[in-house]
Amino acid sequence: MPDLYKPEIISVINDDGYADPAVDPEISNDDLLKYYRLMLLVRIMEENLLDWQRQGRIGFYAPCTGQEACHIAAAAAIEDRDWIFAQYREPGAILLRGWPLRTFFAQTLGNSEDIMKGRQMPDHFGDPEMRFVTPSSPIGTQISQAVGAAMAAKLKGDDVISLVYFGDGATSSSGFHDGLNFAGVFKAPVIFFCQNNQYAISLPLEKQTASENIAIKGQAYGMEGIRVDGNDFPAVYKAVKYAADKARNGGGPTLIEAVTYRLGPHSSSDDPSRYRTRDEEKQWWQKDPIVRFENYLRNKGLLQDDYIESLRASLQTTISETFREAEMVEPPHPETLFDDVYDHLTWNLEEQKQELIHYALGEGGRCPWQI
Repeated sequence: MPDLYKPEIISVINDDGYADPAVDPEISNDDLLKYYRLMLLVRIMEENLLDWQRQGRIGFYAPCTGQEACHIAAAAAIEDRDWIFAQYREPGAILLRGWPLRTFFAQTLGNSEDIMKGRQMPDHFGDPEMRFVTPSSPIGTQISQAVGAAMAAKLKGDDVISLVYFGDGATSSSGFHDGLNFAGVFKAPVIFFCQNNQYAISLPLEKQTASENIAIKGQAYGMEGIRVDGNDFPAVYKAVKYAADKARNGGGPTLIEAVTYRLGPHSSSDDPSRYRTRDEEKQWWQKDPIVRFENYLRNKGLLQDDYIESLRASLQTTISETFREAEMVEPPHPETLFDDVYDHLTWNLEEQKQELIHYALGEGGRCPWQI
């Protein structure tokens, strides 16, 4: 049996921010700047969202600080017709596909512009028109779903693939085993993209698995396993592009382990100081993917300090103004509770709907929570 496991960690950017031209992927300068802008937008947006959660303006958020290169580069390496199955730490992936920032904030707030009508947790965003499947809170469930979508495309003869994101903790779920086993047997055109950020909430990787690493697990399912530096944007792009081309051409699935680190808390409800040290965090801050990408772009002659400063100010203004606009939007109307259940409501549900409307509106003609 051929060795399907590559133990070395693939990287493109060295410590000085330079890339070897022999391994640097072909990405246009315009696209590189677009990806950098998006990484910076996500970083600034999430700093604000955590502050807004503390102020009681949103209910919950799970940031991706430190993982911006991982998920944005992976999404950039596939095509818009491909399906993305996310967890809850990939805002840059859906924004890359053109989801408006106001729509993102509408979902975070759960207001009447939220296409999910306030029924999902904040940070559980998705849109079928973007081929971006809404995450579920149970860990690992999206893995089998991604395989199913990939197999459906294969059976129909479509050269569409699935990209599924999950964390190191999900590799202990039944969905991981089921999904990789099925995909390996039937050569499903799917990319399993594990963002190994070292912790599943508070559980460190060494207590998650006895395996040498996560990529090696692909060997047991008959698929190629690749380790890549998750804080190295062009390296992630290159690895995912390779796996995407292989899957699209009938080569089957690939398990990619992107080695990275969650620099922030697991969520707005988490205190990481209870389970990891400041020294550990400091070491990983020195590998900040945005700073590394900035150095890479500087060395290509694409970035200057004054541009970065003006871009940061512009993004902060856009984020603040867009969020304030979204905050002014009213909550979902109470009768939407009955939408999307049946094509035509049954008589008893229609009766309940009318009773709710009568109760909610009352004599004043307004919902109590809108007064």
